Amino acid sequence: MQAQWMKRSLGVSGLLATLLVVAGCSMAPTYEVPTVTDKGTPTAFKEAALPAGEAGTWKTAEPSEALARGEWWKVFGDATLDKLEADALSANQNLKAAAARVQEARGVQRQARAALFPTLDAGFGPSRQKVSPASQMQPDGTNIAPFTLWRAQASVGYEVDLFGRVSDNVAAARADAEQSEALYRSVQLALQADVAQNYFNLRELDAEQALYTQTVTLREEALKLVQRRFTEGDIGELDVARAKAELATAQSDALAVARLRAASEHSLAILLGKTPAEFSFAPSPLVPVTVQVPAGLPSALLERRPDIAAAERAMAAANARIGVAKAAFFPSLSLTGSGGFEAATLGDLFNWSSRTFLLGPVVGGLLSMPIFDGGARSGNLSRARAQYEEDVANYRQQVLVAFQEVEDNLSNLRLLAQQTRAQDDAVKASGRAAQLSRTQYQEGSIAYLDVIDAERTVLQTRRSAVQLAGAQAVSTVNLIRALGGGWGDLPKTPADGAPAAVPTANATGATVAAR
Repeated sequence: MQAQWMKRSLGVSGLLATLLVVAGCSMAPTYEVPTVTDKGTPTAFKEAALPAGEAGTWKTAEPSEALARGEWWKVFGDATLDKLEADALSANQNLKAAAARVQEARGVQRQARAALFPTLDAGFGPSRQKVSPASQMQPDGTNIAPFTLWRAQASVGYEVDLFGRVSDNVAAARADAEQSEALYRSVQLALQADVAQNYFNLRELDAEQALYTQTVTLREEALKLVQRRFTEGDIGELDVARAKAELATAQSDALAVARLRAASEHSLAILLGKTPAEFSFAPSPLVPVTVQVPAGLPSALLERRPDIAAAERAMAAANARIGVAKAAFFPSLSLTGSGGFEAATLGDLFNWSSRTFLLGPVVGGLLSMPIFDGGARSGNLSRARAQYEEDVANYRQQVLVAFQEVEDNLSNLRLLAQQTRAQDDAVKASGRAAQLSRTQYQEGSIAYLDVIDAERTVLQTRRSAVQLAGAQAVSTVNLIRALGGGWGDLPKTPADGAPAAVPTANATGATVAAR
């Protein structure tokens, strides 16, 4: 009898030891970040070469998505832009919504992590019941009076983390929270870039307005000259009509620019978290931006871009959920217990003799083992694996798009610099041609139509030069945005309610494990 008892005890002990070893073991595949292409990450950007003797003015250091991006817009040296960026970061509603999503994700993470610990509940109160005669081994017809039971007890429950179901679920929630933080950084960077772009667009329109104001003044002077010559009988009425038409056209074009400026000002107000009625921007014609931004290494781009970090964290969460789905095929163990006092009267409730307790596993046995579910677990595992493959494809696509955006803006800036130099030559040449045409017209050697053509050319070339300056400023902002913003700044303490720095994403470029 004693040997049989010892054998049974050893069997139970062996089972418990096995469960302790298995507890916490993750069923998730080993997570590795996939390569973007079969050839890996390029060693340099195609459009990154700077002309000989030209060095970038951007501050470079050790780029990392976890570092605060800093006030990268200050590289433009514009106090007005600095103030607009500060206002947007403090009042933009999209950024506030993104911050709230981070807090939501962190709440879900805390909720998932709570499953690692036991739950404890307590209760107190009476219950009125009447039992059947059969339950008390009494014959039919026996009258058993109803009675009241007072209970004061606490209960505890704990799910043993067999096969890592709970820990994998916690890992998935943590990755989701980190993804949300990276998306917050992405929204923040997009807001900063949008404010800078709108600001430079607005100043470009101010420069166009100043150009049209000057053009209207010149057209008015030309009309006075033509009218005087018509009065003196030197020319016909046709030149007067043409001069009036040119003046009206310039005035109409000036109003079109004013309409575009009003819409741009309204857009900037919304980015600042204000109504258009609350915001006005004094005219400030744009001057050419001379900042040059070195692109750095493509591999560093994977660490700086918050949207890439978000895509990578989505993969990590999906990988952990594969482990959760696999764990569903194995037994689960939940331990429960309760203890307290139970009595027929409230006065006897807390007597030592009224104590009661219940200890043991869930009803139905030590382990809960799934037998048949119609393929639900298999379907859930297939869905988890497919979700991971989808996130891998999204990550690779996001990296490819990031490389494209950098290359696009590098080529834009390179070609815009060449185009600007050519356009400056065109402005000088057209201005000289217009001056000569006005002189020859006053001398009567050419028709007024030649003067009109020359002045139209001047207006067109000067407006194109202004638009090129605006495009160059916007492309510079877009390049900084494509590179993930500024870097090398010391991390700053976030404001109240703002998310903390995003953990650095692992972008090693390793191969994907089979799933």
